[in-house]
Amino acid sequence: MSAKGAGGHRETASLAGIRRAFEESVGTVIAVYAGDATLIDRMASLVAATVARGRTVFFCGNGGSAAQAQHFAAELAVRYVVDRPAIPSVALNADTAILTAVGNDYGFERVFARQIESLGRRGDLLVAMSTSGSSPNVIAAVKAAKELGLKVIGFTGARGRAFARRCDLALVVPATATARIQEAHLLVGHLLCERAEAVAKGRARPRRAPATRGRL
Repeated sequence: MSAKGAGGHRETASLAGIRRAFEESVGTVIAVYAGDATLIDRMASLVAATVARGRTVFFCGNGGSAAQAQHFAAELAVRYVVDRPAIPSVALNADTAILTAVGNDYGFERVFARQIESLGRRGDLLVAMSTSGSSPNVIAAVKAAKELGLKVIGFTGARGRAFARRCDLALVVPATATARIQEAHLLVGHLLCERAEAVAKGRARPRRAPATRGRL
């Protein structure tokens, strides 16, 4: 016999699956907060320091993490909650011409590292996301970033502890299910965006050059 749900109704198998997913997700997020709140604050401070210096924040990942990379880059470049100066940010998985060129000429493992070599400068920051911690192209990007003097924040799951050690700071979500890991990454990523935006809000807007009238 199926158990009764919170509303007193008999719970179907599909509702039980929904409840289980919510319980797992909430439990994972609570575990991250309990174990890593101080780490997350340090990560946010590193992002804030990068933004305060006017440097670029790069993001990379594959699949769902690629979508999150674009999500976070957009939050910084455009806005998260409030109107403020734009923050230099790049999702390294977003340019299909570069991805296919590098993949064709150098191999898929180099698609992010090559862009770091092209655009990255000492003082910039790479946020590298790999739920498994074993993505060769993300690992290569971390290596390239470190060689060029970029700081690196890693996002991974329970199997990615070796990957985490490659980074300056890394969140290791205590879960093995990709969905649960990415849900926690999304929340923490939003916290980093919030801290970055607070810094950017306090920065003066660049002055626009006066419009030129008439012919030059």
